[in-house]
Amino acid sequence: MDNNQSRRSFIQKSLAAGVGLSFLEPAAVFAKRPKMNLGLVTYQWGKDWDLPTLLANCEEAGLLGVELRTEHAHGVETSLSAQERKEVKKRFKDSPVKCLGYGSNYAYHYTDQAKVRENIEGTKKYLQLCKDIGASGIKVKPNGLPAEVSKEKTIAQIAQSLNEVGKTASDLGQLVRVEVHGKLTQQLPNMKAIFDQVTEKSVKVCWNSNDQDLMAPGLEANFNSVKKWLGDTVHIRELNEGNYPYQELMKLFTDMNYKGWILLEARTSPADRVAAMKEQLEIFNTMLANAK
Repeated sequence: MDNNQSRRSFIQKSLAAGVGLSFLEPAAVFAKRPKMNLGLVTYQWGKDWDLPTLLANCEEAGLLGVELRTEHAHGVETSLSAQERKEVKKRFKDSPVKCLGYGSNYAYHYTDQAKVRENIEGTKKYLQLCKDIGASGIKVKPNGLPAEVSKEKTIAQIAQSLNEVGKTASDLGQLVRVEVHGKLTQQLPNMKAIFDQVTEKSVKVCWNSNDQDLMAPGLEANFNSVKKWLGDTVHIRELNEGNYPYQELMKLFTDMNYKGWILLEARTSPADRVAAMKEQLEIFNTMLANAK
């Protein structure tokens, strides 16, 4: 990967701080784990790995949780038969890698109501898949605020849709994780406006580490505005790429005694992805130590 020397320097300096990791209470939704953990979204770094390869590489790298992104080589889709779903569930059961859920592209901001309905029904089908394979939820997203209708109308429509799929999720023992995503909807005030109208407890915010998080009044204030709705998954990019203040973010999560998964949604193209995953885990653990 690029800038290896600067990254090694960052790691060495951080490790020199000598601060031990803080341990948190066990997570309620997943198997009991002592602290925040780093996992992987199959986007980019895992997109061309079949399921056995994905599990083997995550285990080797120490990233023991995975969010399966749709249409990737793992092939875990609603087209699977009941027997195939059992086989996927067994693969995860026999592996130390936990299937955290599914990363879908379903969204509910469309002006075409038939399309909204299609996305709602698709979400429900994948929630059933998540249950069948032993996962715990699905990632969805708003993807914008169409200019041809009022912002308030679209926000209400998104919230109503989330409440409907959230009811199905509750019935199945699943979660709906709403990624902070999309033009305008990735601004935290708009995400807060959506969740002000969400009534289903199974619907949670999936923090997405966007540059918009830093807009006025700043990261901490924006974080606090949706803090009570944060779920058990967070998306990050590479911790040593770009200017996002990940150390500050880790401090915010540590201070709230966060118990979920921090999921790497990588964007670069390293020659050795497993080695890159190991590097990210080392940086992640260092940041947790410094956030204590």
